[in-house]
Amino acid sequence: MPGNVVAVSSGKGGVGKTSLTVNLAVALASNGKKVLVCDADLGLANVDITLGLKPQYDLQHVMSGERTLDEIVIEGPQGIGVIPAASGIARMLELSAAERLEMGLAFTALSERYDLVLLDTAAGIGQDVISFLAGAHHVIVVVCDEPTSLTDAYALIKVSASERKVRRFQIVANKVKGNPHGLQVYKKLLNATDQFLDVNLSYLGAVPTDHRMLESIRERTPVVSLYPRTQASVAIREIAASLEGLLNIDFETDGIAALFQQNDMS
Repeated sequence: MPGNVVAVSSGKGGVGKTSLTVNLAVALASNGKKVLVCDADLGLANVDITLGLKPQYDLQHVMSGERTLDEIVIEGPQGIGVIPAASGIARMLELSAAERLEMGLAFTALSERYDLVLLDTAAGIGQDVISFLAGAHHVIVVVCDEPTSLTDAYALIKVSASERKVRRFQIVANKVKGNPHGLQVYKKLLNATDQFLDVNLSYLGAVPTDHRMLESIRERTPVVSLYPRTQASVAIREIAASLEGLLNIDFETDGIAALFQQNDMS
């Protein structure tokens, strides 16, 4: 299904959300998928930095009318497309209804040329984050085995469900000892949501702590490309395969155009 939108988020920063996003994109692209990554972090846009890219234009130039959306897409590893955000995406919060409609239509047209659009959102429960999650077909929440990560992830899920009726969440446990540990982290979160929230949590997989991941971040190269056989890379490819299986399931959503038509994003 063209234009599947997957939002990748987290309750708190520092859990490896952006690294997971770009590595998933490259893993999926290596399997023949056409993937577009949109840097949707208002404050700390760094997808381009993580990939070692130096964009000449970003969303700010689209907002000002200097460039079209098509013109700012740059090519990353394995041919993935990247929409750099910089400060431009913050300007979206100030768009008029007509401007939002135009931007939404442009994003929709662009997304239809890809099998998958990955939105790397900001961490936390800001209204911009919640709007991105509400407009996505699938939502991935990245968590670590830390009290603050789990508590903040729960808050993100709760707010998304109560304010925007987001009901389905895919959980990825990052920086764990292995899959059994990842399942334990998932079950901690599941126990809380099952008790207090009307949501559906699914376990998408776990990425083990791997020093090769840190090396790849320093090298600004996805670990799945730099060290394809290391533990983290193997785990990410497994998660990518699981995510691929979800792309044929069309959960109800207003779609990517709705991201730019919300009057309550500010």
